[in-house]
Amino acid sequence: MADATTTKLLKLLHAASAELRAATALILGEVGSRSPDITQALCAAIDDADAAVRLQALAAVGKLRIEPALASLLQRIEAGGVESEAAALAAAKLGAKGTSALRNLMSRVAPGLRRRIAGALAAAGTASSETAAIETLLDSDPGVVDASVRSLIAEVPALTPAHRKDLADHLLELLRRAKKKALPLATETAAIRLLAALGDGQAEALFWERIQPLQPTELRAVSLQALGNLAPTPNKDHLRTLFACAGEADFRVAAPALMMLKNLPVTAKTASDWLPLFDAPDVGVRRLALEKVGDFDVAAVAAALVRQVHHPDRELRDAAVGRLARLKQGRKALADALLDASTPDAAWSLVRAQAPLVKDQPKDFTDRVFEKAGKHLEAGDRRADALLFLLREENAAWLRDRLEERALALRKKKKYDTALVYLKLLGRDPACGPALRFELAACGLKLSGKDLSAEARAADPPLQQFAGLLSSHPEETTAALDKAKWLDPEDLFYLGFHFAEKERQEKQFGGHVLGLILKRSPKSKVAKDAKSKLRREGLD
Repeated sequence: MADATTTKLLKLLHAASAELRAATALILGEVGSRSPDITQALCAAIDDADAAVRLQALAAVGKLRIEPALASLLQRIEAGGVESEAAALAAAKLGAKGTSALRNLMSRVAPGLRRRIAGALAAAGTASSETAAIETLLDSDPGVVDASVRSLIAEVPALTPAHRKDLADHLLELLRRAKKKALPLATETAAIRLLAALGDGQAEALFWERIQPLQPTELRAVSLQALGNLAPTPNKDHLRTLFACAGEADFRVAAPALMMLKNLPVTAKTASDWLPLFDAPDVGVRRLALEKVGDFDVAAVAAALVRQVHHPDRELRDAAVGRLARLKQGRKALADALLDASTPDAAWSLVRAQAPLVKDQPKDFTDRVFEKAGKHLEAGDRRADALLFLLREENAAWLRDRLEERALALRKKKKYDTALVYLKLLGRDPACGPALRFELAACGLKLSGKDLSAEARAADPPLQQFAGLLSSHPEETTAALDKAKWLDPEDLFYLGFHFAEKERQEKQFGGHVLGLILKRSPKSKVAKDAKSKLRREGLD
């Protein structure tokens, strides 16, 4: 730079316009020298009244490595504020002297300033500052470590290959020493992050070691991210560890492992390795497992897909059902799961999934479902509702006939209580005919407590059901009663006793019922009671 030009620039540093002074400081930093005049002028500009001028002067002092400004820079750092960071960076660029001064200063300032100094040392780009920055990775303050590693990572793109290798070797040696003496977690994590940014393949083994389940979560997460950047080819042990990571609840560990697994090919031999992911806490992991192995038509995959039918995520449920429908083993697994459902909610979930597939199930499927529904129904288990709904949706007439057949078979075996369970179910249908309604009323009569008090009889369901039948189908009801030889005299007496006290048609029916007792058991005690009731009610 010519002396005349320098003189003009130095004069501009004293211009009235702060904008002009700041621009001059910037130019001097780019093209200036460390001549006494420039050194003196920039040192003075550090204390300029305008903040923009001061910041440009600080940057220029650092670029030109003006050592006489060091004392002022240190004072500026200790003062804190916005300019302390620029002052720290300028001091770090002064070489060994500046680095030494900053390291001494770190022991005296507040934690916030220590972090700024650490970041400045890492960003300065000098050999001494870089060495000091790496040493700050061992600092006890995680904030200092983080500030340092962030700045070092930002400088990586500008490093030469040889510089990168030297830095990587230094970090590798630091991590290898950790086997003998444990490093602070923040330090080890920072070293892994920096190695990942350097992209050095020598670190791969160290990364694999640090994703094991017993390692801290933060360390595992950054190591997985580092491995993802290297895109290695994992061996069997590595794969096993990756699958374990992907299945964990902590998304910081699961996500990078998932990204690595996403690009791996799947074969029939390796499909089983993916099955644990179907039980992962994160729905994204489950979706990847479904995408990778959902088309393998094997029992283990089908069983894993069936478990997704109960998941709260609708998209996952629908995808699982779609895969099950396409697989032979899937349809079988879905059917078996429905029959083995442990709760009513599980049964309903499986029924909703099964409904579109019923036509593709084996011929004996509906028989198996009916038998299971019958067991649940007889036990008062609400899982029966879901199974019966499925059968009704498939073929309502078939289900009605099977229920009626089962009810009548049980009644003939004198299992009236169980028969009543089926008859009550049939009786809910408004289309249920008088014959079945008679069976319902008569089975209820068999099981009635037969309390003759007026209050008890008024609340007895079988008597109410007979009243309804007499109202709508009097002749059919009387005819059915005449044929129901399985009703005992005690049953008939209770029924006749009740209706004999009524009016008109019901009274006549009551007399007819009491008359049946006299025909079937004329010499029994019940017959004598029936005669007495007939006389009292004027029906003899």
